[in-house]
Amino acid sequence: RADGSVEETGPVQATQQHSPTHTGAVTSVAALKPDLCVSGGRDKIVAVCSWSSGAVLRRFIGHEREVTKVTSAPDSNRVFSASRDKTVMMWELHRTSGPSQRFPGHDLVVTGLAVSPDASQLCTGSRDNTVCKWDTETGECLGRAAISRNLVTHLCWVPGEPYVIQTSEDKTIRIWDSRELQVAHAFPAKQHIQTCCDVSQDGRYCLSSSSGSAGEGSEATLWDLRQTRNRVREYKGHFQTTTSCVFLPPGPALTPSIATSSYDSMVKIWDQDTGACLATLCLEGSGPLASLAACNSSMLLCASSNSGIHKLQISNHAGLALEEVEVF
Repeated sequence: RADGSVEETGPVQATQQHSPTHTGAVTSVAALKPDLCVSGGRDKIVAVCSWSSGAVLRRFIGHEREVTKVTSAPDSNRVFSASRDKTVMMWELHRTSGPSQRFPGHDLVVTGLAVSPDASQLCTGSRDNTVCKWDTETGECLGRAAISRNLVTHLCWVPGEPYVIQTSEDKTIRIWDSRELQVAHAFPAKQHIQTCCDVSQDGRYCLSSSSGSAGEGSEATLWDLRQTRNRVREYKGHFQTTTSCVFLPPGPALTPSIATSSYDSMVKIWDQDTGACLATLCLEGSGPLASLAACNSSMLLCASSNSGIHKLQISNHAGLALEEVEVF
C-alpha cells in the first residue's frame, strides 16, 4: 500500500467452514463466557453459538425487523438484543421460548445497548435522540433523556462505575451518569460521525471509531476517562468507515492492544501505547465488516455483511500475526 503497510490477504492454512449462523448479513456480535458468543443479523434472529466449534446452540426469534445490536452482562445467562422494530428484548440462555422481557418505548431504530455489570439495569439509545434506562427485572423505564441531534450509534458501560459511554452521529462522545441519567462529560467533537465505543477493563480509557472514506477520517481514538479527560492518541490506517473498536484482554505475550474493523473489509491490531499498526488482515469477499468481539487475548470474532462470523486468531511467535481460522 502507499502508506507502506503490509497487508495479509488470506489465511496461511485453509479456513474451516461451518454452517452459516445467519441467512444474510451479521450486524452485531458479542462474546459470552465461557466459549459462547451471541450475534444478531438482518434475518431478525438472535443466535447463541459456541465460538470454539461454530455450533449454533440457540436461535431466538421475536424481532420483526433487523437486529442492530446484541450484548450481555459478564457471567450472566441473559442476552439483550435491539432492533429496527424500535424494541429491545431480553432472552434467557436456557429458555427456548420467547423473550423473558421486552423494552418498548423508543420512536425509531434502537442503535445502542449497555447492561450494568450486575445485569440489573439496561441503557438503550436510539436514532430518536434519546437514551433510556430500564429495570431488567420489571421492564420499567426508569429514566429517559433527550438531546437534540443526538442520534445514538453505540453505548458501553464503564466497568465498576455508574457511567455509560455513548457515541453519536453528531460526532460527540458523551459520558452519562446512569444514576440521574445526566451527561457528566462530553469530549470535544470529532470531524466525523462516531460509530462505536469501548472501555478498557480497568476503566481508565475509552475508544471511539469514526466514519470516513478514501482514507479521510476512519480513525479510532483513545480517550482518557480518569485524569485529563482528553484525547490521548489516534489510530489511522483504515480507508473507509471504522465500524468497531475493542480493547483486547491482556495476554502474557501481548502488549496493551486494540482491534478495529472497517467497511474496507480489514481488521487491524494496534499497539495501544504507540499507535503502531501491529497486524492487518483483509477478509476478501466479506463485504463491509460490522462488529468485533474479543473472546480472549488471542481470539477475535468479526461480523461481516457477506460471509457470516469470522473467527480470527492472534499469535505472537515471531512478530504479531492475525489469521482467519474459522467461519460460521
